[in-house]
Amino acid sequence: MRWIPLALALAASPAIAETAIAARTIPARTILSQADLAASPDEVPGGASLETALGLEARVTIFQGRPILRANLVPPALVERNQTVRLLYRRGGLTIVADGRALDRAAAGDSIRVLASGTRTTVTGRVMGDGSIQVSTSE
Repeated sequence: MRWIPLALALAASPAIAETAIAARTIPARTILSQADLAASPDEVPGGASLETALGLEARVTIFQGRPILRANLVPPALVERNQTVRLLYRRGGLTIVADGRALDRAAAGDSIRVLASGTRTTVTGRVMGDGSIQVSTSE
């Protein structure tokens, strides 16, 4: 299988359907950059394009020369397990901020369980773009 460097692929005609290929062995949890990717002129079913793959995280190890499949890519995690996070409780005009410890690994928009430091209770919330956790409240 023939593959070409990313810089040359981006300069090529956009009419060609190309699949991203691993330019090196990419360990799981690596955020993909231009150095990790090459292009194959072949279209692989389920394969990610170069533009799609950039900035996403490898869910599994992807070996050099292998196509990068969309199913093996996820948004990059903002919160790691056991990381100290900021919890935001909002109701009406009231906002309460507290610290907690993440019990899972999650990306922006994911639901996550957090151990609230002050009360030692487990709460569930949604990861915000800045890494804080918006805690779910029952109305």
